[in-house]
Amino acid sequence: MQNREDLDEIRRAVRALCDEFPNEYWREKDRERAYPSEFVDALTRAGFLAALIPEEYGGSGLKLDAAAVIMEEIQASGSNGGAAHAQMYVMNTLLRYGSDEQKAHYLPKIADGTLRLQAFGVSEPTSGTDTLSLRTFAEADGEDYVVNGQKIWTSRAEHSDLMMLLARTTPKDETEKKTEGLSLFLVDMQQAQASGGMTIKPIRTMMNHSSCEVFFDDLRIPKSALIGEEGKGFRYILSGMNAERVLIAAECIGDAKWFIERASEYAKDRQVFGRPIGQNQGIQFPIARCYAQMRAAELMVHHAAEVYDQGGNAGEEANMAKMLASEASWAAADMCVQTYGGFGFAEEYDVERKFREARLYTVAPISTNLILSYLSEHVLGLPRSY
Repeated sequence: MQNREDLDEIRRAVRALCDEFPNEYWREKDRERAYPSEFVDALTRAGFLAALIPEEYGGSGLKLDAAAVIMEEIQASGSNGGAAHAQMYVMNTLLRYGSDEQKAHYLPKIADGTLRLQAFGVSEPTSGTDTLSLRTFAEADGEDYVVNGQKIWTSRAEHSDLMMLLARTTPKDETEKKTEGLSLFLVDMQQAQASGGMTIKPIRTMMNHSSCEVFFDDLRIPKSALIGEEGKGFRYILSGMNAERVLIAAECIGDAKWFIERASEYAKDRQVFGRPIGQNQGIQFPIARCYAQMRAAELMVHHAAEVYDQGGNAGEEANMAKMLASEASWAAADMCVQTYGGFGFAEEYDVERKFREARLYTVAPISTNLILSYLSEHVLGLPRSY
């Protein structure tokens, strides 16, 4: 774990960078559904997106707790870390399971911004979070694999150079274990699109998240694109998903802090019936309750990062952190709108933008119900529900 002084310094540095991108910048990007390339480039130049990359590959060599602080502070400033967070957790899968040649070739370029690794191709229209039922197939053919299928909710696909792709390489009915037969690939998206084997279709959503559908039509990728062993891809992504959930949870804590701070300041200044509305317990108590809920979730996020950094199985802690933090963030978002009243729906106050963004994380990257199912089965020992 990083010491407190180092983490505080990271917070100050991230906040200073975010101050260069005021609310007007984010309103415009949201209005146009545009990707914040300038912000992502600034994060890259500052080394924040290379936080988890070892120093030998040009990164900062930090632990997950430091990366979580980076993402939390981005959100707490009013910015949107969703435009860049995948680079941290997707890169971690490459770092853990990629070959020495793959790491030496890609990690320095990801660290210095030459390449963006932002796209993670897992979910499909017919399977959703039932990852073991995905249909995208990569068939071996000489020195290549030929990929056919479709992915959905592949965020930032239009703005990424590389994609981490999970595809089936052995038919499901031919595997000994249901968790086998899926393989992980690192795909050069520029080459893939140039060959005509990959097509990207943007999906317009309620928040600016750059979500896309991706279609694969006889896409040829070299066998050197395979990460680790063929058929072991599902196991590889599981550890990466724990890191993802911790980072998403940290973002939710940052959002909750933003909503609580905004609501508190507004309640102090807003005068109705000749007195600040924050003088009324009907306004005070919801803000105070959200603060307590956020602080409790914050402790779980830091605990999950600690378990992960120490090499433990952080499945239980990462899932609880993500669930509790996303619920704290959403509660704070709702409270903030209620505190602002009608002004909470006005674009100029940024509350409605952050409100829409916060709603995502009780659903993605994994829904609250699936987390509860995981805890029921794997922690409490209850019968499997699905």
